[in-house]
Amino acid sequence: MDGPAEDRVYYVISDLHIGGDEQLEEVEFLDELLDFLARLETTDEDAELLINGDAFGLWEFTGMSGLEKFDALEETYPTLFEQLRKTGENIEITLIPGNHDHELAAYDEYVERFAAYNVTLVQSKSITRPVGDAAIHFEHGNQQDPNNRIKDWGDTNVTPLGYYYNTLVTSRAGQLSDRGRYNWLKDVQAVTPTERVPVWMLSKYFYREMNPLLRYALVPFLLLFNISAILAILAALNLLGVWSAPVETTTSFLDQFGTVGTAIWVLLVVNASLAGLLLLVGIPLYLLRRDIKKTINRFGVFETDLTVDTQTTYTEAAQEVFEQEDDVVVFCYGHTHRPSVQSVDGGLVVNTGTWLKRLHRRDGVIGLLPPVFYPSYQLCAVRITAEDRQVVVDYEEVQKPSPSPEELTLTERLLTVGRKPDIELPERAVVETEQSVPAPEPAERELD
Repeated sequence: MDGPAEDRVYYVISDLHIGGDEQLEEVEFLDELLDFLARLETTDEDAELLINGDAFGLWEFTGMSGLEKFDALEETYPTLFEQLRKTGENIEITLIPGNHDHELAAYDEYVERFAAYNVTLVQSKSITRPVGDAAIHFEHGNQQDPNNRIKDWGDTNVTPLGYYYNTLVTSRAGQLSDRGRYNWLKDVQAVTPTERVPVWMLSKYFYREMNPLLRYALVPFLLLFNISAILAILAALNLLGVWSAPVETTTSFLDQFGTVGTAIWVLLVVNASLAGLLLLVGIPLYLLRRDIKKTINRFGVFETDLTVDTQTTYTEAAQEVFEQEDDVVVFCYGHTHRPSVQSVDGGLVVNTGTWLKRLHRRDGVIGLLPPVFYPSYQLCAVRITAEDRQVVVDYEEVQKPSPSPEELTLTERLLTVGRKPDIELPERAVVETEQSVPAPEPAERELD
């Protein structure tokens, strides 16, 4: 483990979000994580595993405080901690706090507790590691997010906006999730960006919680809403004498199909009537909503958007690090749950993604059906090493079966036929290094 920097291999994972109230205890990728750690337990590489923030969901433990949360983790996941101990006997394991587990930086006792499992807890905001003739900057990424920035690092009482969201929304979802027709509410922590949560809940209510008879009665109306709205507008123009709708032609065409044609005509008439009423109500409501929104913006009631730019703020932060530290060529972070690698002037900006389930929004092709949030996994470990005066970044996929079909209703599966997300991890990326730059010693560094 004391080999030269050019021989060192770094494996980076982040955003596991292990633990929390009630249903949040379930770790759907636990077997895959144990297998990954077991592989590193037997590797002959000079390797270090960095867990780059949000390994645990400490903010989501609302019924206990301080080291009680660690006790709960040990009790709930004994196999995981035992595997960390075994893996840590072969390679170095370094844990960096994120925003969800910021409390790891607030209690020095956590350092000793993790050390018992051969895990080095670094309580700094960021650290650097040498790689070849250059260096890597690691940070979780929440410091670039105004909703989750920790102003007083290590303060046990920090409460950014994200803290309230996770204690009041995410944790509560874990407590209530098993009361539904299906245990889905706990997946709220997988919904990004946060603004999608209301639409996601509407979607799950419609496809999962709504009485099936009511849902199947609404589906034809919602599917035909666009056509019905056009018919309602044409009927209004006909009543006003602006334009004569070809009603007789339509009825004559449908008459050819007998009872089926009559049923379709009745359905279209009923749908058009309802669509017309919705249009009459919806237009003034839309104008009222827009006016209210403008008023709120003038007063500046909401000065911070919930959605954070997943690229710009991190690119700017990386460029600042590259300018301040000539040896750093990789800026590695997590937090946003989106695996990506971007080349910028001075180096690579690398996001390690998440091990949580990911939800991909698929809007309806026609009608007004709620969008479907299709689940998938994109488990990966980022591998960073030096090769021939280059720093090489690879994404190693951790295989996991797709979510169970039971997570989607038959209606959701039909609406997403041929529209499943195409999940691909970023390809290999390299950055040239200068051999003349001396290899820095491993260091821990905080960003102001």
